[in-house]
Amino acid sequence: MIILETRGLTYSYPDGTLAVQDLNLKIEKGKKVAFVGKNGSGKSTLFLLLNGTLKPKKGEVLFHAQPFKYSSKALRKIRKSIGIIFQNSEDQIFAPTVYQDVAFGPTNLDLPKEKVQALADRALEQVGLSHLKNKPPHHLSGGQKKRVAIAGVMAMEPEVIILDEPLANLDPVGADEIMDLLNEFNHFGSTLIISTHDVDLAYRWADYVYLMSNSKLIGKGTPEEVFRDMELLKEGNLRQPSTLEIYHEIARRGLARGKTLPKTIPELVNTLKPPELMWAELPPGTQEGDSLNLGVLYGDYAQNSPYEAINGRVLHLYPEGKAIVEISRKGFKAGCILIYDTNHYSHSEVLKVINEGEIDFVGAMGKRSKTLAEADGIYLDVSSGVIDRSLLTALCGKRCLILTGGGMVEHALQRIRDYVEKSGIELNVGTVNRNGKGLCWLEGFEKAVEVNQKISL
Repeated sequence: MIILETRGLTYSYPDGTLAVQDLNLKIEKGKKVAFVGKNGSGKSTLFLLLNGTLKPKKGEVLFHAQPFKYSSKALRKIRKSIGIIFQNSEDQIFAPTVYQDVAFGPTNLDLPKEKVQALADRALEQVGLSHLKNKPPHHLSGGQKKRVAIAGVMAMEPEVIILDEPLANLDPVGADEIMDLLNEFNHFGSTLIISTHDVDLAYRWADYVYLMSNSKLIGKGTPEEVFRDMELLKEGNLRQPSTLEIYHEIARRGLARGKTLPKTIPELVNTLKPPELMWAELPPGTQEGDSLNLGVLYGDYAQNSPYEAINGRVLHLYPEGKAIVEISRKGFKAGCILIYDTNHYSHSEVLKVINEGEIDFVGAMGKRSKTLAEADGIYLDVSSGVIDRSLLTALCGKRCLILTGGGMVEHALQRIRDYVEKSGIELNVGTVNRNGKGLCWLEGFEKAVEVNQKISL
């Protein structure tokens, strides 16, 4: 379903500068869309056109197939449904306190005071800033200001969220927190549109990519389609994402397997070609071409995990029961990943999970979960790139715990499911305290406690 569309969209600034030329776009509901291009390519101007801040010189913008109208009443309705967050958060933060700033939008919709308060409180809770609601915004850090701006938009309950360079001027941990927030909003149905010149971000995050250069649209497609086209990237003065560059170098050296382009580090690791041939001792009566269960192997034959279950096919027999066997991998059983729902947080319960589950590695996603862990002295091995780092750690046979809440629980599960499906690697995965139902444990943990759910992948 197309939620936002442009037809022949063109805009020039009063000094004659042509910022957007004849753009034709179709954005699907519920998708994550990235506009990629160097500074000055027209991305920011386009975004101001997409929420009615600017009126095009030619062409039109359509929301749910209805062309924009530019009366005050119509624009008010558009901006409730299509929220925009500017690159510089200070451009849209102006109220004396954080709460007043977040409540400004709902207040201008003439909603009852109780409704405004409920919307503002929920938005502040979502971005992890409830404890700062009475603080002046100009006293906040850059990352906190960005979250205030996001909360102000979320309080309007928009269908589409547009973010101009959402990670600009943020440190790596702050950037990861913002992306966690965006993924959670998308999980609950919001359509997300970002601008960026960060090809790595666009490649790993977006469902669909538009490339812009010199005010024009020069390319579009899935991230895999767009970023494998070297001529297109050259035209846009862009480089390939780092993950793709590394993958292509591995492939040129004959060390890669499969044809699916990796987007994340775990997917990249999984492209590495394992040993294909080995010497094996065979039982009497074995013939060339026979299939064998070689059992669980380790060392050179299990490079991504301490142990790996392997089958094989006999290629050539030698005297004294020896043979060259071609390895056929059914997938190995790696470590475990538990996801703890911090919406129903209990410090004692988390400690019980860590101790009785013999957890090796703990990560937290989302500002609220990180704050809870830090306040209770729970050591975090990682607080950015948590899902990828947990996958890599589990592949080494270790047990991981991810602390997160809300829609991020399902988001993390889905990311892990997607990896399992693509890689064929069997991981034990489960949730703890999901929906406040107490402990839920994994098959495979020696010290199992109450089992009320298992996720089978």
